[in-house]
Amino acid sequence: MKTPIIGLAMFSLLATPLAAAPSYVSEAPIAYMTDLSSGAVLFARDADRQIPPASMAKMMTVYVAFDLLKKGEIKLDQTMTVSPETWRKWNNQGSSMFLAVGSQVTVSDLLDGVVTLSGNDACVVLAEGIAGSEEAFVDMMNKKAREIGLANSLFGNSNGWPDEGLTQVTARDLAQLASATIRNHPGLYKRFYSKGSFTWNGITQPNRDPLLGKVDGADGLKTGHTEEAGYGFTGSAEQNGRRLVMVVAGLDSYNGRVDESVRFMNWGFRSWKSVPLFAKGRKVDTAPVQLGSVRELTLVAPRDLALTLPRTADTDKVTLKVVYQGPLKAPIAKGQQVATLVVSAPDMEQQVMPLVAGEAVDEAGFFGRLWAGILSFFGG
Repeated sequence: MKTPIIGLAMFSLLATPLAAAPSYVSEAPIAYMTDLSSGAVLFARDADRQIPPASMAKMMTVYVAFDLLKKGEIKLDQTMTVSPETWRKWNNQGSSMFLAVGSQVTVSDLLDGVVTLSGNDACVVLAEGIAGSEEAFVDMMNKKAREIGLANSLFGNSNGWPDEGLTQVTARDLAQLASATIRNHPGLYKRFYSKGSFTWNGITQPNRDPLLGKVDGADGLKTGHTEEAGYGFTGSAEQNGRRLVMVVAGLDSYNGRVDESVRFMNWGFRSWKSVPLFAKGRKVDTAPVQLGSVRELTLVAPRDLALTLPRTADTDKVTLKVVYQGPLKAPIAKGQQVATLVVSAPDMEQQVMPLVAGEAVDEAGFFGRLWAGILSFFGG
């Protein structure tokens, strides 16, 4: 594996003020925060302990629906039917959208019922409408969870209702799920996750998101509460182009969740700062290509990349290196992730960011492969 240091980027940061990570005392037994622009983990307390997510599991249900909407396999104006069985089980069982038995409800309204109202009934109707049964939909949830890197989570139902310990997640995985939602489905995220309230069947209910209206730039995601899980929240906010994702879990009161969520997110923005590294589309490095139509590929930033640093100062070095399994093998699509940018600083976890191909590379033709073989034979 080749891991070259990017000289110009490194030397421009040698004098950057650094400090040990700012301290934070969390009221939550489980807490986690990450900066999406850099991948930096700003805080982690028991972030890999498996816990019941309560209604935070609904983020996975919503992610599956968003994915299907993006692919055109379902539509927002498509209607789904509230079956008598589902109505009997979930009408007024915990948080509810108060769906009427036999009613036809659009996917759009069901998503509002899930996200804003945390409706257990809305979740199950959506799951059954998509997959035919909640059990089949849960299979889709777990498959998608693996695809997006939720390494330590398992879902047993669509709404997070207690299921004798089958449904388990970690704070780190919840943050990963939130990050994937924001990055992969920005339009749908913006449309559904930041509403302050929603009215259905003449009943208006508020969004329980503790950050909305209290932290600038707050726009999601999901609260959760059961006796078993306590009070939890996965949230996000964006200020001046910098987006944080936070998770707290295991708190013992509704007001405690509000206070801790606001305090935690404000700490993330006030105690840390973002230092721009590479603008979207900018060349970061090059990498050799094996058996391709070109011998060298440009590696570019897929989005604005930044380094997250404490606001206070020591002096020390920041190093940047590009890591990939090389040489890269053709064919390569433009925009395909082929490498990572790894930023290291003393007393901090490495910050890892994706790099993508700046152009498409086709496989080499017959003479190209022949010439590559000759070069390889002579050590060229």
